[in-house]
Amino acid sequence: MSSDKKPRQDLTLLELAKDRNRLANERTMLAYMRTSIMLLATGGTLIKLFAESAPAVIGGALLVGTGMFVATVALWRFVRLRMKLR
Repeated sequence: MSSDKKPRQDLTLLELAKDRNRLANERTMLAYMRTSIMLLATGGTLIKLFAESAPAVIGGALLVGTGMFVATVALWRFVRLRMKLR
């Protein structure tokens, strides 16, 4: 019962490198998004739990703004690099 199937030899090293770069780009974007979500959640929690404390609300607002900025940068970098890889 031996298999007569041969491994695919039509993949070139260049195609494999492109796939590796594409996957690395996706992983990087997901890491940015994970960071962004954490910043947004932490900022929202500070604002919600410490609504009476002005420094906590300001800190929470800064974290929310930073989270939105990180998400924007992540999407921008992802799209730009994806276009370069094509």
